[in-house]
Amino acid sequence: MSRLLEFDDVYKSFGEEEVLKGISYGMDRTDVEVVVGPSGSGKSTLLRCVNRLTDIDDGDIRLDGESVYEMDVDDLRRRVGMVFQGFNLFAHRTALGNVTLGLRKVRGMGAEAARSLAEENLARVGMAEQADSYPAELSGGQKQRVGIARALAMEPELLLFDEPTSALDPELIGEVLDVMFDLADEGMTMLVVTHEMSFARSVADTITFLDDGVVAERGPPEQLFERPENERTRQFLGELDA
Repeated sequence: MSRLLEFDDVYKSFGEEEVLKGISYGMDRTDVEVVVGPSGSGKSTLLRCVNRLTDIDDGDIRLDGESVYEMDVDDLRRRVGMVFQGFNLFAHRTALGNVTLGLRKVRGMGAEAARSLAEENLARVGMAEQADSYPAELSGGQKQRVGIARALAMEPELLLFDEPTSALDPELIGEVLDVMFDLADEGMTMLVVTHEMSFARSVADTITFLDDGVVAERGPPEQLFERPENERTRQFLGELDA
């Protein structure tokens, strides 16, 4: 049986800068994988390559055994949802309108069916009462929960989270992490780039430590936090605790 997501010797450069240097590993359905590492290590680029917001230079990325580069892009982005650091909501659309847009455009749903599914997913993230609010009327945490609802409404096989809490005030981070905890409990397959180590420690099945474009270490949370094998991993975690 193929793994849900596989990176096969993935390389990516921007100009002269080589950002990903031969990434190879896979993750199974219902896995929660957290990718950590210093700034510039390639974490966000790796995520963006999965749903082809960024194209790789060499290697392959497969979803359920099929190369993402042989898929219709709309189909790929229906199957792989993404939650962005900067929310990426349309300012002129309500929370409900932001969630229904993809359902209408990508999934081809009628207005009534799209509205029903959007309302269901807004409720799922605790945003039912703000369905008719515009982004400017919402807090950062609320905007991010709308972003999660938008991704969930597409009923993806895999959810990507790119630093979902880094643009939030500290008191708002918890409300987004609570939604992610719930999704993990429901068995959602998630690939998460984050600096929230408490989340990584308590929810991740696997933590991948990227450093300078390579997988420096990969394993369960207890290994990386309690018994890291790589000196660079120990140094990175030590800097976080300092």
